[in-house]
Amino acid sequence: MKVVIQRVTQASVKVGDYHRSIGIGYLILLGIHVSDTEADYAYILKKILALRVFEDENAKMNLSLSQVNGSILLISQFTLLGSVKGNNRPSFTESAKPDLAKSYYERLAIDLRKSVPIVETGRFREDMKIELINQGPVTIIIDSKE
Repeated sequence: MKVVIQRVTQASVKVGDYHRSIGIGYLILLGIHVSDTEADYAYILKKILALRVFEDENAKMNLSLSQVNGSILLISQFTLLGSVKGNNRPSFTESAKPDLAKSYYERLAIDLRKSVPIVETGRFREDMKIELINQGPVTIIIDSKE
């Protein structure tokens, strides 16, 4: 699994009439690898919840999402697993098939909601419009395979 976590002051997703937004927190882009396992899932979930990228009183990135009462906007993005090695058109053969990806995506939203008061989601396999204000900017990439 691969996640791109962006620390935001606000973020939103729109798909037709569907609109969700958050204030301070994380915009998380989630890519599921074809070979992801329960161990990959557990690793990513643990890292998201434990990550400390919010500034404390000394301007050090030392606070977690829960310590700043932050929210999450979770977006499924299979293109994170795209490869351009050897060509200019991305290959997505490493991206999980939709049924596996959707199950992990929905499960992650459920599990995050157990610890984070507000977790909003995009729409799986839809053309979404994402807006965000990246604070810092701070962008962290976590790959369970590394």
